[in-house]
Amino acid sequence: MSNVAAITQLIKCYDQELRRVMYRRCGCIETAADIVQETYQRMMTSNLWQQAENPRALMHRIAANLATDYERRHKVRNHYVDNVDFIDEELQSNDDIDPEQTIAARQRLDKLVEAVNLLPPKCRIVFVLRKFEDLSHAEIAERLGISRNMVEKHLRNAMQKLQQVDDL
Repeated sequence: MSNVAAITQLIKCYDQELRRVMYRRCGCIETAADIVQETYQRMMTSNLWQQAENPRALMHRIAANLATDYERRHKVRNHYVDNVDFIDEELQSNDDIDPEQTIAARQRLDKLVEAVNLLPPKCRIVFVLRKFEDLSHAEIAERLGISRNMVEKHLRNAMQKLQQVDDL
């Protein structure tokens, strides 16, 4: 059986199952479909599925990791949205603040949110775990399976990129 035929058969066998699991986890059909599609793409490009003792388990593991990444991004996005709403309420309730200052602050915050979303995935995850989940460098390293030096490097890179936004 050729590689294409083998992976096609694997997908046919487990596609509906994987979509159901991802839908239950994410609660969104479109997101589940995106995660499943990305899972197939990663399996095909890495060829790990050929070496795996249990390709079905590998498929589920890849999908679960992608779902975790999605949840982290979603949490960060929601955190920013919640904070933006809070800041907007505070700014609007304070009569001493000039409307131009409010607009400028909102634009700066929007740039910062955009900059965090544009960080490379590992860099963004490390930044979020440190700044929003308040994990230590050692905890981040353990969770992501990287060294503490890499955690520090990712944080440095994130802060440099975000500082550039702050300088604008």
